[in-house]
Amino acid sequence: MGHSPEQTEFAEMNAIEQMIRESSLPKKSMSYQIMNTIGASELKRTSSKPNLMKRTAVVAAAAAILGAGVVGTGFVSPAMASTLKQIPIVGILFEGTSNEALDTAIKQGIVTEPNLSVTHEGITLKVANLLYDGTRLSFVLEREGVDLPNTGSPYLFEKDVEEKDQLKGYIKMPTILANGQAIEYGGGSFGDSPRQKNAYVVEVTKGLNLPDQFELTIQANVTQVKEAFEFKIPVNVENKSIVVKPEASKSDGQFSYTVKQLDISPVSTRFVLDSKGQVPQSPGQTGDYSASMVYYELVDDQGNVVNPSRFEYFNSEPKTEYQIDQLFSPFAGTPKTITIKPFTLTVNNKDWSVVGQGKNSVGEKTYLKDLELTIPVKP
Repeated sequence: MGHSPEQTEFAEMNAIEQMIRESSLPKKSMSYQIMNTIGASELKRTSSKPNLMKRTAVVAAAAAILGAGVVGTGFVSPAMASTLKQIPIVGILFEGTSNEALDTAIKQGIVTEPNLSVTHEGITLKVANLLYDGTRLSFVLEREGVDLPNTGSPYLFEKDVEEKDQLKGYIKMPTILANGQAIEYGGGSFGDSPRQKNAYVVEVTKGLNLPDQFELTIQANVTQVKEAFEFKIPVNVENKSIVVKPEASKSDGQFSYTVKQLDISPVSTRFVLDSKGQVPQSPGQTGDYSASMVYYELVDDQGNVVNPSRFEYFNSEPKTEYQIDQLFSPFAGTPKTITIKPFTLTVNNKDWSVVGQGKNSVGEKTYLKDLELTIPVKP
């Protein structure tokens, strides 16, 4: 999923689009068709504010490439609890989550298995899993009744394909409501699951302002099916994320950052900060090499490191201002403190490739020890 903070949505759009285009897209995939349509359209790339259609297309394509987490509200069967982490579509969401943390999430209502299905005109949609932890709302729609290469509709921007000529069975972007009102959010992803056929994943994050208890309504339309597929799911979460808003800053005189918020739940950690200034350069980051933008590790008081759910590369010269809003793996329990460990990657100035990047490595890290910051957590 390609997602960037709402504040930098427009500034990062071209970088995200470039990342998507440079990815290996199967020619029959929804992402390939969406990005092809963007390229063929008259949407102005020089515009400071890409319009809603383009932003939606980029988000949908990024979701299909990067994947979106899925799981959770309702009753979770014992079988689901024991096998949840082995299911491909769910494994990404719970990477680094212990069985104890998963059990806690189930008991708190964060993770559930609604197992609701609706059938219209020979096609069945099922809400198999749903998750809401105060930071993110995710669910998966499983589709039965048609054999198509994608679940997400490839007709989103192909205006020359009239409704009557579209193939039957593609899922259009769903509408999601809380207590009958449209849910507002600052970022999200909609599209095919990269790991499970006939599964459509929705994940909305950032800016969610939902109560602990509400009725979730999912309204999905399918091509060539007149009636909408509607699901109403009661959500009742006990003890949502612990929210810490430290407004704590660290500076080396040229580069500084301020930690705005940390959300800690059994299934995820959300990290929000603002940074400003020139990125520090190490002795090894001179000549043909330089420092990337600043990235961050989160470490608890026991020395345990949690990793971001997706490591985002921006292969370009670092900017002097960033707003980071990122999901990390969960901590094992509630830490007493969280230490922020900033680091840079070493990149080649010729093509901005990352030194040491490989299958099991994000690249060669240079830690900025003078910029480390420890934040107390008070539940």
